[in-house]
Amino acid sequence: MTRYVSILAGGSGTRLWPLSRSHRPKQLLSLLGDRSLLQATVDRVAPLVPPERILVVTEASHADELREQIPEIPAENVIVEPARRGTAGAVGLGAIHIARRDPGATMASLHSDAAVLDAEEFRRSLTAAFEVAEAGDWLVTLGIQPSSPHTGMGYIQVGEEIGVYGGRRAHRAVRFVEKPDQPTAERYVAEGYLWNPGMFIWRTEVIMQQFEEHLPPIFTALKQIGDAVGTARSDELLHDIYPGVPAETIDYGIMERARDVATIPSDFGWSDVGSWSELLAISPKDGAGNAVRGNHLLLESQGNLVFGTDRPVFTFGVDDLVVVNLPDAVLICSRDRAEQLKTLVEEVQSSGRYPELL
Repeated sequence: MTRYVSILAGGSGTRLWPLSRSHRPKQLLSLLGDRSLLQATVDRVAPLVPPERILVVTEASHADELREQIPEIPAENVIVEPARRGTAGAVGLGAIHIARRDPGATMASLHSDAAVLDAEEFRRSLTAAFEVAEAGDWLVTLGIQPSSPHTGMGYIQVGEEIGVYGGRRAHRAVRFVEKPDQPTAERYVAEGYLWNPGMFIWRTEVIMQQFEEHLPPIFTALKQIGDAVGTARSDELLHDIYPGVPAETIDYGIMERARDVATIPSDFGWSDVGSWSELLAISPKDGAGNAVRGNHLLLESQGNLVFGTDRPVFTFGVDDLVVVNLPDAVLICSRDRAEQLKTLVEEVQSSGRYPELL
């Protein structure tokens, strides 16, 4: 079976504001090294899948910069959503394009805005997941071994083993649960639940059957869009039909309802880089626990994240701060409030004073 990868690269986040903005979301940012999260995602899968079998689903607000960042991906492989309709629609767009090209294909659906510290281990886990999907009608997800009882993560309950693929043990996924409270998250970790990173692998015919069973309105729209792929009416139908697709997530719409779902417990240094404090956690640090980028001098300071440019940043006698030093804005906040940055962004929005920063 031929293997493809579909990368979701739409949406915009506020948790890395003011660096991440609506027109330049975090997947286009270079947070770890010189490559953006999107470029790093393509780099990770390139040893397994050639560029002509990598698709990217994005939106118009940043499609041009996205194309510039990944010139190796053919132009026809960048699919631009005319409207945001949730991950179910975006996953379905990738799947229907792949199915139209190669009805017998197996595909992985990945997010472009996460960090992976061990690319080799990631590829080994992904290869094992492809093997599970090709062996039957499984919907496969990679499950991440939790590093903490994080309340912002979705979780997967692990069931009985179904086999060994590529040296990895695959298990039935009993259920998916979303963002529990702290006591529940602690219980989940103690009971061996996995984090759900939204990395899915399946045969295209299997996922389209699931759309038909669980999300028939989306299936009908996808089939119409797919039938026009490669014709003169392709763009017209996409813009006419897709905005009317029901907004739904792939997790709730299909994964929580499907019967034959498998998971492979994995540990490859995954992070969704969901906040400045999470970026600090995965970044290289100096002897005082500071992670720094840009021109800086830190004295008697510990546990800080300084993210800047050529303009120098000096800290003296401060601990556990996030300092983001940009040409048009400076953010200073305590590390323990970095997860709640959305509150500040909402205040900036309501003030109407800084539209260029949003």
